[in-house]
Amino acid sequence: MLIHPWDAPGDDAEWQDWLATHDFGQLAVNGPPGAPPMLQPLHFAYDAPRLEIVTHLARPNPIWDALAGSPAVLLSVVDDYTFIPGPWQAEPDQPPEHGVPTSFYAAVQLTCTAHVVDAPEAKAALLERQMGHFQPDGGSAPVAVGEAPYGRLLSGIRGLRLEVRDVRAKFKYAGKRSEAVQQRISERLAERDAPGDAAARTHQQRRLAAASHPASTDS
Repeated sequence: MLIHPWDAPGDDAEWQDWLATHDFGQLAVNGPPGAPPMLQPLHFAYDAPRLEIVTHLARPNPIWDALAGSPAVLLSVVDDYTFIPGPWQAEPDQPPEHGVPTSFYAAVQLTCTAHVVDAPEAKAALLERQMGHFQPDGGSAPVAVGEAPYGRLLSGIRGLRLEVRDVRAKFKYAGKRSEAVQQRISERLAERDAPGDAAARTHQQRRLAAASHPASTDS
C-alpha cells in the first residue's frame, strides 16, 4: 500500500482509534508453496495493550492448512470510502473538467504472526475476550468448558491469536489539495450524502483541522 506523507496518520492514536470501531476485515494467508493465497473475511477484536488480535473460525475452514504452511499473515481493514468526481478536485484556477477523479478511504494493514489456539480453556478465554468487545453489555451466557450452552460447541472451532508485528495506516482524504478545494469537496459530500459520504467528510474535516492547527510543542 502506497502511503504519501499527506495520507499518513498524524500519530498512532489516529489509526488505533479508528481500528477500535472497525472490527471486520480480511485475513490474507500465503499458504504452502504453489498454492494460491487465501483471503478470509472475519470479525476480530484488537487488543492494543497486548499488541494482538483475537478471532476464531470453524474447524473445517481450509485456512488452518494454509497457516500451518506459513504463519505470517496480513489483516486488512478498509472502510469510510467514497468516490470523488473530477470536477470536485479542480483547483480554483483550473477548468472543472480538468479535475482528477479519485477515491477517499481509510485503511489499516497489520502484519502478524498467527498462533492457533486449540486448548478448550484457552479457546473459552479467547471467546470471552471477543464477547467483551462485541457485547460489552453482556446478554449472553458465559463461555465455559463443559457448560451449556457454548461448552459443547468449542470442539467445532479453533481460536486464532494474531501477534501484531507491524502496522501501516492510510487516511486518503485530499490531504495534498488546497484548503479551498478541500472545503468544496466537503460541501459536495454533504450535498450528495451517498453511502460513505458522511464518514469520509468527517475524516476530511478532522484532518484538515489538525493540519491547520498542529499540536504545539515545548521549545
